[in-house]
Amino acid sequence: MSESGGIPSLPPGRHVKLPGRGTTFIRELPGPPSAADDPTLVLLHGLSATADINWFTSFDRLGRRFRVVAMDHRGHGRGIRTWRPFRLEDCADDVAALAEQLGLDRIIPVGYSMGGPIAQLTWRRHRGLVDGLVLCATARSFASRDPRQRLLLSSLLPLSAAARLAPAALRTRVTDTLINTRTQGRPLADWAASEFKLGDAAAMMQAGSAIGRFRSTEWLGQVDVPTAVVVTTRDQLVSPRRQLLLAESIPGATVHPVEGDHAACVTAAVRFVPALLAACTDVDDRAERASRADGTRPARPLNGAGSSTARG
Repeated sequence: MSESGGIPSLPPGRHVKLPGRGTTFIRELPGPPSAADDPTLVLLHGLSATADINWFTSFDRLGRRFRVVAMDHRGHGRGIRTWRPFRLEDCADDVAALAEQLGLDRIIPVGYSMGGPIAQLTWRRHRGLVDGLVLCATARSFASRDPRQRLLLSSLLPLSAAARLAPAALRTRVTDTLINTRTQGRPLADWAASEFKLGDAAAMMQAGSAIGRFRSTEWLGQVDVPTAVVVTTRDQLVSPRRQLLLAESIPGATVHPVEGDHAACVTAAVRFVPALLAACTDVDDRAERASRADGTRPARPLNGAGSSTARG
């Protein structure tokens, strides 16, 4: 990852109007020529973040193998602004609407933290669009009777609507990492802080409440597309046990462990990005085999999926 003027090297970005829904912001990487035959990765970020904050360490590696689209969710970053209450279902429908606008007929939603429920709901509500799922640092339910876990979840919420702050613990962890990395330094941390402030505080607070109510345990076992789960093994917000239960609930899901906490996409990028790439490649290769079996895609050479553990 290169840096210019304190801002990381990012893919081209643009605003996209979703008819009847609003205008969002996306970044795109076309991938190599071979990516034209593959489903597109649609990257879905976590609560209070932006696509850039969540995925800036991953764009380059993923873009060498796949076509990649990353979007800002409604109320976050440069995403849709609306008076309607925040609903995870609306975010999933935004994903489908974006795919329609971009002419994408097959996607692999890649969801991180809050993006995980959005990815799961995209499959449930738009099954014909989804070829596979990659779920990172996320769960099938976030509600907890454990007071410590409830406190940690509440810490995701913005602390002040007036200041429009990102979650204090996560913001501090990310910015401290960028400050303390000699090749990046303070300018990149300042960029990260400015990204965190782009979102609408009220919408993010509603999003936190929506996450607390989310529960896919009743229908997750019906997922019928290749799925990989990237587990952050030192996560104190979404416990590794919850992440593993997510994987165990999905038939045939593979597990890709990463030694890191809930901000591993930034703070442990050297480990997270290879695991993410392996997970995406694993899902794409299995989707390829399935599509060849039913005659919907011509054969192509398969890529190794890296180290993983099969579940189910």
